[in-house]
Amino acid sequence: MPASRPAKILLVLLFLALLATPLALKRLAARREVGKSKMDTASALARYGLFFQEVAKSSGVDFVHQAPTLDHKLDHIMPQVASMGAGASIVDFDRDGWQDIYLTNSGEGSLNRLYRNQGDGTFTDVAGNLGIADLNQPGTGVSMGAVWGDYDNDGYEDLFVYKWGRPQLFHNDGGKHFTNVTEAAALPKWVNANTAIWFDYDGDGLLDLFIGGYYSEDIDLWHLKTTRMMPESFEYAKNGGRKYLYHNLGAGKFEEVSAKLGINSRRWALAAAAADLRGSGHQDLFVANDYGVSELYFNDGQQFHEVGEQTGVGFAPKSGMTAAFGDVLNRGEYAVYVSNISEDGVLIQGNNLWIPREGTTGDGQRYDNLSRALGVEMGGWSWGMQFGDLNNDGELDIYLTNGYVSADRSKSYWYDFSKVAGGNSSIIGDAANWPAMEGRSLSGYQQKRVWLNDGAGKFNEVAQAVGATDTYDGRAVALVDLWNRGVLDVVVTNQRGPLLIYKNTVSPENNWIDFELEGTASNRSALGAEVKLFWNGRQQVQTVSGGSGFCAENQRRLHFGLGKTAQVEKAVIRWPSGKVQTIDNASVGHINKIKEPS
Repeated sequence: MPASRPAKILLVLLFLALLATPLALKRLAARREVGKSKMDTASALARYGLFFQEVAKSSGVDFVHQAPTLDHKLDHIMPQVASMGAGASIVDFDRDGWQDIYLTNSGEGSLNRLYRNQGDGTFTDVAGNLGIADLNQPGTGVSMGAVWGDYDNDGYEDLFVYKWGRPQLFHNDGGKHFTNVTEAAALPKWVNANTAIWFDYDGDGLLDLFIGGYYSEDIDLWHLKTTRMMPESFEYAKNGGRKYLYHNLGAGKFEEVSAKLGINSRRWALAAAAADLRGSGHQDLFVANDYGVSELYFNDGQQFHEVGEQTGVGFAPKSGMTAAFGDVLNRGEYAVYVSNISEDGVLIQGNNLWIPREGTTGDGQRYDNLSRALGVEMGGWSWGMQFGDLNNDGELDIYLTNGYVSADRSKSYWYDFSKVAGGNSSIIGDAANWPAMEGRSLSGYQQKRVWLNDGAGKFNEVAQAVGATDTYDGRAVALVDLWNRGVLDVVVTNQRGPLLIYKNTVSPENNWIDFELEGTASNRSALGAEVKLFWNGRQQVQTVSGGSGFCAENQRRLHFGLGKTAQVEKAVIRWPSGKVQTIDNASVGHINKIKEPS
């Protein structure tokens, strides 16, 4: 019997309701997610003073790192041998007041990127138009990382790209184009480098260049003459690449002076950083080495003296992968952080936080590893890290990446890896002896670390609570205020993974102050300039760096959190030229642009 009109209407309404249910549920779930996100943000801000939101794609950044494909003799262990190269460096290349991002890619034929900050929250890749994208052509090697420095003091930051292959130097032509000046600079023909930094080691006002080799420079990783190209030891390997120090002669010319100045090491360098650790007026050099001990070179302005063992930082062989300086105790002196490897139940090297021992100064400086006591020892298979005040409370915090090879979650390569590590030099040194990975993971899918400094001698790990929840194989970390808001955002590269931009929201109760320095008698980039800030009975020192961490370089601008303090007592600037300048009227909540007095 035909249905009545009311029944038909009821059936239609029921049918529409059934159709709408999935959509309604999705909308409800979306509202719940938004509500949960707001709650998470509010909760994190209330408890920790910060929260991260990942915004790379919504900001116009769609970079995904590509790994190289090396000689087929290495196919069985390719995922781990070709596991580096995702570099990130920060620069204001066109001097428009907004920080830009340069990223290195590592696949043959892949493109590097320069994301220009549009000033409206978005970024546009301009590397191709400027001539610094297509740097990974077959036969020239592939990019590992890059550092920026104004080597000719014309006011624009120049670009050095270090590679497994032919390194390249580009002159910045007024922010409008880049010219390849590698040949004129007389740089090495081939270096398997994983680190480089700019610094003015002799204080002559011209930036010099340090390059740290990893594999020996006579190895072409795409055309191996032999598979005996691996480290001879997991603890004391000295068969890696050489270290180069290029003295800037002016007029675009450089002279290689490493051996003459006392730098002769062939340890496997993965990271370097420079700062005046002793108050001598000269930049000292720290190098973190894989398969061995770290190296600390004291600089007297004419020679470098390797003092790692006598200072304490070079006595324990580990797997150094990052090097960065930070005044973590607000004592006006630098601690050194070095990342290593830790895997529960397998290998516990622990990361190192070398802090100057009280009562030791100058050439008698000694360091103690306080990573365990302060709570920043266990970082997984650690790679890049940086110091920075992430919540503007006046204390330097730590952001750290980790994860080696993320493949099959159910299968681990650790047992076979440990068998190689325990072998003799003839076994370790030949890649042919290394067991095939066969799709297995090696310390993959690890959770990152965000350690907040409580100001009382302890760091607390809060990554998951503040939004840093990715589990990619992290490499470089760079800290930068991308939106000029007075907070440090975090740029993270991932091996074979997407670039992440963690936009930082900080409690508005905490104040800040920034310093943007320009040298005159000193190098114009002001690399090596030091700002010691005094406020509310406290102090903190920072230095302008030409590269730190793993394959990374932070923004030039120095950022200080102040907590609830609304004014500072003074800022004392020590320029690389030796001049000392005191600023009594620095503006809180502003970028203080300071030019070195003539």
